[in-house]
Amino acid sequence: MAKFSFSLLLILLSILSLLSSVEPSFASHPRQPRRSRARAYIEASCRTTLYPKLCVHCLSTYIKPNMTIQSPQQLAQVALSVSLYRAQYARAYVLKVARELKELKAREYQVVHDCLNQINDSVAQLSESIKELRRLGQATVGDDLFWHISNVETWVSTALTDAYTCVDELPGKNMSKLKATIKGKVLNVAQVTSNALALFHRFAQRYRAAKKP
Repeated sequence: MAKFSFSLLLILLSILSLLSSVEPSFASHPRQPRRSRARAYIEASCRTTLYPKLCVHCLSTYIKPNMTIQSPQQLAQVALSVSLYRAQYARAYVLKVARELKELKAREYQVVHDCLNQINDSVAQLSESIKELRRLGQATVGDDLFWHISNVETWVSTALTDAYTCVDELPGKNMSKLKATIKGKVLNVAQVTSNALALFHRFAQRYRAAKKP
């Protein structure tokens, strides 16, 4: 009888162990299709950008598991938000470095200060473009809508130019570690902004196509 009870106990423990290993898989399964659809949409859209791998990585990281992306406008909005976040992050770093160099009266200060001005402009332009894209979503198809589209394209293009201007001012040869770090951060801003501009063009294209006779 004792042997039978011991065998029954072993069987019950085995069943419980099996259930505990299987249950998490069932619990997480319902969420998986939503994430897969969102990522598939992101990957397909990012193929039109200059930096598709960076595009997929940034957008997939930014989008929360319970978010759904259903339109080019939503994707453009997220892409611009990513660009603004990266620009703000780079600006905070460059500002910190500029203050330190100013106190030390270092000769690198002027170059870093000029770069800071460019990044400040990028942050301002990206902030305005995000606001304008929200207004664009409320506009009806017509001249007013295309005016909003033109504004976003102009501001994002200017932000991209500002970032590349900073990168160009930092020489590639015999560069200090400090300048190399700044250049890497600002170059990242330029690349994600380039991707955001491409995704916005994709969104705006359908309105331009509809306007053609």
